[in-house]
Order: sequence, then C-alpha cells, then structure tokens
Amino acid sequence: MPKTLPTYAVEAVGLHKTYAAAGGRPEKPALIDVDLKIPRGAFFGLLGPNGAGKSTFINILAGLVVKSAGEVRVWDYDIVADMRRARRAIGVVPQELNIDPFFTPREALETQAGLYGVPKAARRTDAILEAVHLMDRAEDYSRRLSGGMRRRLQMAKAMVHRPPVLVLDEPTAGVDVELRRQLWEFIRGLNRDGTTILLTTHYLEEAQELCDHIAIIDRGRLIASEPTESLLRRIEAKTLIVTAERDLGAVPEPCRRFNVELRGRRRLVFRLPPGEARIEDVLSAVHAAGLTIVDLTTEEADLEDIFLHLTGRGREAGAA
Repeated sequence: MPKTLPTYAVEAVGLHKTYAAAGGRPEKPALIDVDLKIPRGAFFGLLGPNGAGKSTFINILAGLVVKSAGEVRVWDYDIVADMRRARRAIGVVPQELNIDPFFTPREALETQAGLYGVPKAARRTDAILEAVHLMDRAEDYSRRLSGGMRRRLQMAKAMVHRPPVLVLDEPTAGVDVELRRQLWEFIRGLNRDGTTILLTTHYLEEAQELCDHIAIIDRGRLIASEPTESLLRRIEAKTLIVTAERDLGAVPEPCRRFNVELRGRRRLVFRLPPGEARIEDVLSAVHAAGLTIVDLTTEEADLEDIFLHLTGRGREAGAA
C-alpha cells in the first residue's frame, strides 16, 4: 500500500472503451472520455440507465475488461502498470451470484483468502462470517443457503483481503426489505471505518439516502458528478398536490396556465419551477375554478427528478 493515503480511492482520466465489431454489428463505444474521481472514504453512487456504461466501468476497475484508452488508478495504483496492487486494493461484489454450491461459507472464504495470498495467521474468516450473520451456517453447503444468505456470502468473499475500496453492483436487487436493511447497516459500518464504497443501484431513493457523492453516466458519457446535496439543488422545483372535494372531468381552465396534470378524479398535480410560480398563485387559480380543497401536500425534487432531468429518460428507465 502507498506510504501515504491517496486523496482519491479511484481516479479515471480520459477513460474510453470501445467494443469491437462482432456478428455483423458495428463497433460500440461504451465509455467516452470519462473523467471521474472518487474521494477516499466516500460512499459514492454511480447511476445510469441500462447500457449506460456502469458495468463496463466496474469491470475495467476489476481487471475484467481492457480499456481502449485513458488512465485508471485504484488506491493510486495504475491498473495496468501496477496491476497486482491495484487488484488487491479493490473488492467487487457482482450483481450475479457466483457461489460454489459444494463449498461451505467457511471454505469459500478460506479459498478466496488463499487466492489473494492472505497468510493463514492474518485471515479473518470468523470475524467476517459474524459480520454478515453467517456464523451459524458456516459449515453448511452453500447450495443450502437462502438467496439472501448467498448474497451476504458473496459480499464476504469480496472482503477477505481487506480492500480499501469495495464495489457493490446492485447488491440489494431481489432481496427483501429486512435483508436490505441489514446489508446497509453493515455497509454503512464499513464506510464509517474508512472503506470507500462504490455503489450502483436502480433504487434511486436508496442512493439518495446512502451516498454522499453521486455520479450519473448516460450513453457512455459522464454527465454529472458532485456531492449529493449539491446535485439535489440543481432542481429546486416543488410539486404541489391539490385534492378537490368533487370529481373533475378535466383540468379546470383557470389552472391550465401552470404545468399541471389531473391524477385520478380529484387530484391536481402542479409542478412549479423555481421563480416561475408561487404557491399562492396556484391556490388563487384553484379558488377561481370554484374548487374546494380537502387536502394539500407539497413535495421537493428528489434524485429521481434529477436523474430524469439529466438523462431525459422516461420514468420506467430507472437507474439499472
């Protein structure tokens, strides 16, 4: 490890990846001049629609995909010139489960530690099994574990060599609410202890709650990278939801000068860009339409609004 701790846990400069033409299809640029710096100790979210380039970026960090151009460093080690140290500095938890069904959790961790050259005296197998709540199943074959247990085991395997950078690719996809809570409690603890977390997730509310810094990638290009609070301030629009006392067949005429839609039979949803309309103006229009208000709520812009605004994608695209 470097004598001094690096400023950035991961740094990419001018990163470019183009997949060669195959099967009669033209070559495909997956990453285009990506400049990305992930501060040491950050809980960093990498978001983007399907096919945006997230998996390519992660696979380049892990050494599974060869970059076409640019420079990438993990924990200040160049992933090409200092490949071994760079790979020892990172642990990757892929979205797809990759568990040997005939190994017990203990055997899986011991084998993984051996592959990384961790001396037996320095291994933390029991501590890791305790941390991921698998100690009581340590001697069971992995094929007998539930899906949630297998996902925790996969996370444990990525930690055997004490990597300062942990990459989580959709770690809670398909898991129940309780397991998701347990996983995030554990990962938050790792981050508090100094581990840099790089997360991809299609649960935008999850990223907003957990990540202190977020980058958004779309069509291979990095379109945003900044602290989460700063990113959320990009759109300060409010959503005002007015519930009327009676059914409405359409948006009343006095309200149509606003960005408004009728949701259901009685709810008018107004989207108010900053500086363009005041709530009192909306309420005046509602009263001018002869409506009695039975409920009124406001919502601030969230990460989903930012994501859709920056990518121009439909709500169904998510961030997968």
